[in-house]
Amino acid sequence: MRTAQRQQGNVSREERQSRGRSPSIPAFEPQFVFFEPQALDYPLGQQLYQRFQTKGIPIQMTTSHNQVRGIPGDTPLQAYKNAKRTLVVGVRKTLTFDTSKPSAEYAIPLATGCMGHCHYCYLQTTMGAKPYIRVYVNVDEILKQAEAYIKEREPEITRFEAACTSDIVGIDHLTHTLFKTIEFMGRQRYGRLRFVTKYHHVDHLLKANHNQHTRFRFSINADYVIKHFEPGTSALADRIEAAKKVARAGYPLGFVIAPIMRYEAWQNGYASLLRRLSSALADTDVHDLTFELIMHRFTKAAKRIILERYPKTKLDMKEEERKYKWGRYGRGKYVYRDEQAQDLNTFIREQIDQYFPQAKIEYFT
Repeated sequence: MRTAQRQQGNVSREERQSRGRSPSIPAFEPQFVFFEPQALDYPLGQQLYQRFQTKGIPIQMTTSHNQVRGIPGDTPLQAYKNAKRTLVVGVRKTLTFDTSKPSAEYAIPLATGCMGHCHYCYLQTTMGAKPYIRVYVNVDEILKQAEAYIKEREPEITRFEAACTSDIVGIDHLTHTLFKTIEFMGRQRYGRLRFVTKYHHVDHLLKANHNQHTRFRFSINADYVIKHFEPGTSALADRIEAAKKVARAGYPLGFVIAPIMRYEAWQNGYASLLRRLSSALADTDVHDLTFELIMHRFTKAAKRIILERYPKTKLDMKEEERKYKWGRYGRGKYVYRDEQAQDLNTFIREQIDQYFPQAKIEYFT
């Protein structure tokens, strides 16, 4: 699919300001590492231990990846920042996969946690007091369980989401577990893999034998949102360049616009985003393109934690201006009011239809 040609002379101030390229962020390297003793019984655990030992990164042992003690920090905020620089290598003992609607049937647990500092991220609450990054070395056991789920649903396709609780691309240069999972799914007649990332470190994944069974998605947003609320992630230009590489490697490609926010001149921001994306992909054949649209939402618990960790955030969390929506287990969240949500939905769909007429919009939520 060739994207629609960019309209000349219709470039916003926000887009012009974003053209300056900042240096690309380096691939994640932890400053502190913890190992479960059982992790050293697996080849990947041994490889990682040798890698970090050679690099001189401090290594400590921990009895459980669920209860890590010893991350330095004189204050809770400093301990949180250091936890984001901490990698815990463990064994995934719970092999019952969570569901992952509407993205997929199941979440495949390859890792937990993220090194990014996105203010709005739902991991602020789901990770709670454990914001450190965990990787699991018993990959073969995890893939064996995925195969069992696939067989249960044959001949229906079973989709697995690999980024429900982590940005797996951002750490896969260390473990290559995502690479292995992509090739595993490439061999499955009825299995498919999906994941989303804010990082551009994709080169090693371009060589995987994916058999077009993996949808590679990038999280993108208006410049205002990335600038103010996504520190520690790759620049939009780098994400788009990585998406072009992924498309050229034959992966089905997707973009997740999330969280969609209402702010001053939000229409210009999102129009600029999609115009810029269209221009960048104009010389790239994209045969299977999808978009997923997710509005900003927050809970009372998330608001409290976000303000503790990012006290100067500009994130709009005025409860009185939102609609309270009940969720599962009797817990609810604050979302945009119906009319505001409809405005977002209508506008962004119109922009996608204009610039990517052959793309599929999978959902708006």
